[in-house]
Amino acid sequence: MAQQKQTTYRPVGRVRDLQGQVLTVMCDGQYRPPLRELLFAEKDQSIRLEAYAYENDRVLRCLLLSSYTLLTRGDRILSTGQEISVPVGEGVLGRAMDLFGNPEDGRGPIDARSWRSIHSKGTMPSFDQRTDRALIETGIKAIDFFTPMQEGGKLLLVGGAGVGKTVLMTEMIRGLLNAHEGVSIFAGIGERTREGHELWSWLEKQGLLERVVLMLGNIHRNAAIRFRTAWSATALAEYFRDEEQQDVLFFVDNVYRFLQAGSELSTLASEIPSEFGYQPTLQSEIASFESRLRSTVSNSVTSVQTMYLPADELSDPSIAVTVPHVDSVVILDRNIAQQGRLPAVDHTRSRSALLNERFIGKEHYKTVTEAVDLLHQHERLVRIVAIVGEDELSEDNRVIYDRGQKVLNYLTQPFFTAEVQTGRPGQFVPRTTTIRDIRQILDGKYDKVPASALLYIGSLESLRD
Repeated sequence: MAQQKQTTYRPVGRVRDLQGQVLTVMCDGQYRPPLRELLFAEKDQSIRLEAYAYENDRVLRCLLLSSYTLLTRGDRILSTGQEISVPVGEGVLGRAMDLFGNPEDGRGPIDARSWRSIHSKGTMPSFDQRTDRALIETGIKAIDFFTPMQEGGKLLLVGGAGVGKTVLMTEMIRGLLNAHEGVSIFAGIGERTREGHELWSWLEKQGLLERVVLMLGNIHRNAAIRFRTAWSATALAEYFRDEEQQDVLFFVDNVYRFLQAGSELSTLASEIPSEFGYQPTLQSEIASFESRLRSTVSNSVTSVQTMYLPADELSDPSIAVTVPHVDSVVILDRNIAQQGRLPAVDHTRSRSALLNERFIGKEHYKTVTEAVDLLHQHERLVRIVAIVGEDELSEDNRVIYDRGQKVLNYLTQPFFTAEVQTGRPGQFVPRTTTIRDIRQILDGKYDKVPASALLYIGSLESLRD
């Protein structure tokens, strides 16, 4: 266990009962710990709790952040007088840890320069309201063209299970880390342990690990730990942004698991649920999380987040409350993945606030506007072709249908992170190349090339080789 500074312990009360990860403590002394204070069991300091809510002046509900197997009714609970803290400083770079700062990588104790509360103190720095920050290239054609990223912006990858969210994020991590000079933080919330291990191994192999911190709260951990892992990761981002004056790349996989953990805890705490069974504090929780990932006047926090889509339903409240906080939303569609087009991005439903001529330039704006119009027409024609066949289309509609299919096929791409699975070498395509290539498809310069030839290529230059 990582060491923190010594504290003065004060008695709080005794354990009354336990509901899942919500522990009820009967306060039997004068001291009433404030909410969010870190508590522990007197008989075993490894049993940690956090003050969550008061039912009345004597009954305190706490989040259990450890195993329940050692707890018994009547155990005495003490207060540390502090909130949960996470180690910060250069010593955490290149390490994987849990929300308390305990190492998860088998490399021994973390060399902590200091500790920082995982909760925001409410004294937020002045946020940067500039709109002239540089665009960031990911090297992924579908992202850079339809949903571009800006330094200090946020991008959300939305999709159901098995449509490629994690693979797409890992590819973006590769593209962004190679050009990023600051610190990167990866928050694994409610995901598989295997995925965290694969990311760790890949970062180490690429020589990128020493500039990255991995904060892990995997799916086998209880809901309280998964919920607070998000706060711990944002505390690290705030530290490097404000104290170290560095630009931060912040990756989250998966935001839905954070909200789901909050919903589980809310139910266990007997709070009245809102629509679809979510916690009544759903909007405030995601707002608090996202507001801490803002850029300041001097430094930026650029965030890429994934979000699981329950039952592939875009109207789910978890999606509705998250989307207003991000700049770009990438919708991954199961039907597209089943057609064999990866990344499985639905370009007609994905959107970006940066699709403005002032942000992306005249040529990109003109090309993406025409491409979106073409794909909407192509989507309409696909339904007609499914009924009557392509031969029944007029000559003009046949051209639209063919060019639309070529744009969709061109936007598929072999990934570096999937080379072992696909056998295709990865391709990084600059944004200017993507704009130029799609412009040529729209202008009909590749009308004589079969659409299948554009599947899983880099640039159109490869067709001439």
